[in-house]
Amino acid sequence: MNGIYLLNVLSRWILLGVASYKAYRERSMGWVLLSMAFLLAAVDPERVLLEPLGLKLDPEVSRVLDLVGTALEGTLLIVAGGYINPTGSPLQNTAIGLFLGVLAYIWIVVTSVVGSGVGFTVRTFFPSLLYAGSYIYVGMLLYRYVVSRGVQLLLPAGMVLLGILNATYPITARWEWFLPYGFLMGTLFRIAMAIGALDFAFWPLLVSSVRTFPPYSPVVSVFPTFEDFLEHIGDLRRIPNLLLVTRRDVGSLKSVLHPNALVFWVTRVKEGDISDSPRIYAISPTKIDILTHLIAGAVDRNYNFVVIDGVEYLILENGFERTLKFLLNIKDRVLLRGGRMVLIVDPDALERHQWRIIEAEFRGRGLTRGPFSR
Repeated sequence: MNGIYLLNVLSRWILLGVASYKAYRERSMGWVLLSMAFLLAAVDPERVLLEPLGLKLDPEVSRVLDLVGTALEGTLLIVAGGYINPTGSPLQNTAIGLFLGVLAYIWIVVTSVVGSGVGFTVRTFFPSLLYAGSYIYVGMLLYRYVVSRGVQLLLPAGMVLLGILNATYPITARWEWFLPYGFLMGTLFRIAMAIGALDFAFWPLLVSSVRTFPPYSPVVSVFPTFEDFLEHIGDLRRIPNLLLVTRRDVGSLKSVLHPNALVFWVTRVKEGDISDSPRIYAISPTKIDILTHLIAGAVDRNYNFVVIDGVEYLILENGFERTLKFLLNIKDRVLLRGGRMVLIVDPDALERHQWRIIEAEFRGRGLTRGPFSR
């Protein structure tokens, strides 16, 4: 059981590390709150702090503190969900999370005061329900809005399964024969979460070792058509650090791109890897937050010549405001990495005020004919 316990602890610290890494890199309150929740799950104060000093809490006090920690972790996860869900309300989730947290605290206090008159099942019922529900809730949000592929799906799947397992805790914890099996299942679910989290944090693993930019001056620019862009840039096969977001036929793109190029094909037809050389990954247009994460990871790995084609389609699927936030987010990341960004959008497909915003952000650098003018 010692080996299983060590794996359980290791998986908790991996989750904390990934959440902290995401919080640091994305400056996201959602990931900050997830980090705090996973910190509570990773740290066992009684075992880590008290036992080395030869101290031990009263069993009743230890049970109460464990329930308080359980309720607090569930509260943090629910509040974090408001920031993870792009269509949700952080304020609403905060209010709901705090309300449920206060109810759980009152439940713990009342059942502890009553003491022996209340059974184990009743005492642990509401805090365990809050904890279990929060894991299932956040797991579903991560599946719907954040993670996108293969191994990454182990993260939300593990959270949902762990939540279901913990929902049974008030009953199954009293079955002595079930305890080792329950702990083993919980460990397996946490290991699955950790594996999915690691894949999620560091995908794509491709790294472009070459920084090649065409001979032009502006770092951000806009073209009305892809053909106009190609006319100015020339041969795409000489740009190994190209990252292309497009709706175009990926089959025709393979012959005109560098083998190290990275392509995100925006489509509803399928999702996942399509080609390895160049690397082509299909993604739904509505998963714009996942696309943001994938592009951010690629930019960090030197794919810092970013071309976003089919902006009109993204606006159609997500609305102008959300698409604009996505574009500005990517632009800021590219500029921080000393990269270049090209936007391909037809002015006639946008409303006048929308085009003015796009033009101000991506073409407001004294350009006349275009970014590759000679």
